[in-house]
Amino acid sequence: MTERKIPRDRTDDYSPAAIKARQEFVRQHTGSAVDHLASYSLDPTTLPGNIEGFFGVAQVPVGLAGPLLVNGEHAQGEFFVPLATTEGTLVASYSRGMKLCRDAGGVTTTVLDDRMQRAPVFSFESARQAKAFSVWLDGHFEEIAAAAQTTTSIGRLIEIQKFSVSKLLYTRFNYTTGDAAGQNMTGKATFAACAWIKQNYPGELHFLLEGQFATDKKTSVVNMLHTRGKRVVAEITLPAALVEEQMHATTDKLYAARMRGQLGSIMSVTNNNGNHSANGITAMFIATGQDVANVAESSALYGFSELLPNGDFYASVTLPSLIIATYGGGTGLATQRECLEMLGCYGAGGVYKLAEIMAATVLAGELSLGSAVVAEEWVQAHDDLGRNRP
Repeated sequence: MTERKIPRDRTDDYSPAAIKARQEFVRQHTGSAVDHLASYSLDPTTLPGNIEGFFGVAQVPVGLAGPLLVNGEHAQGEFFVPLATTEGTLVASYSRGMKLCRDAGGVTTTVLDDRMQRAPVFSFESARQAKAFSVWLDGHFEEIAAAAQTTTSIGRLIEIQKFSVSKLLYTRFNYTTGDAAGQNMTGKATFAACAWIKQNYPGELHFLLEGQFATDKKTSVVNMLHTRGKRVVAEITLPAALVEEQMHATTDKLYAARMRGQLGSIMSVTNNNGNHSANGITAMFIATGQDVANVAESSALYGFSELLPNGDFYASVTLPSLIIATYGGGTGLATQRECLEMLGCYGAGGVYKLAEIMAATVLAGELSLGSAVVAEEWVQAHDDLGRNRP
């Protein structure tokens, strides 16, 4: 059988000829016309470093939610939020939650922490040798940080966490990474740091650059407790009368539903006790050029609510591992950049602002869906907006 090889051009794989050759290859070998896949407005010469074997685009509808009123440290004012999704009711639900929040005075947001990791594991002949190495690491942090610093002008090594198991030492090299998400940056910096360690440590050691303790693109308790990416809180106090008027639910019923959901979350051992944080985060990730696989970590959520003595309802979400960027990766591509520019977040200095807008968006979505379930409007909303196709 003749091998079918995807066409490549080693000199310019993003040229019109190379792209057309792959489109014809798909038509010939799959029977698909790829008419829509092959229709796009972006410039393929901007794609090196983002994708290989490019032959077309997947168009995802983008809806506009808002306005979202944010009272943040970095995001202040009203924002219209682009949500890229194919799920009916999603944009409408988030807009409903945003209206409630706006009429209550807006969402207050706070960035608590910022760090990105690479997690080498060091191997020794005995637990005692691993212990000695742990002490040595503490005494040479400045030199290790300097070695890491040779690979980046943006990243900064701020801490090395250590976790001993048997004759192994698992570490988490924690960095700040500016407006970049930083996974590749921290990988390169940590490799340089480990090379320095191996060269200068007086004893024998072996290391793997990643011991799976950074849990890259996987949900984990360690990242929820210790932060990966941005740790950001969104909170609001909702007047009882406003909730009943707009959400058709009383605050005491909302709180009772929260307590029942809390137990369900514990029983199911999920990564959050909210309703659907991944919906808003994924839709914003696609729209703004984030690495969508990071939703596995970024959708983690700690929800906290209180029914206040006067009947008002305090609600907050904490996103402990929101991995986002406003510079690098897919953020500079044509449509993704436009979405970031809509929010005033593109480029240097925008990442904390984006984190706060995302957290506020998630809170609005949590309130909207939670209220719809309590008011028994959830199914009808999907029937009206999400399932009305012949």
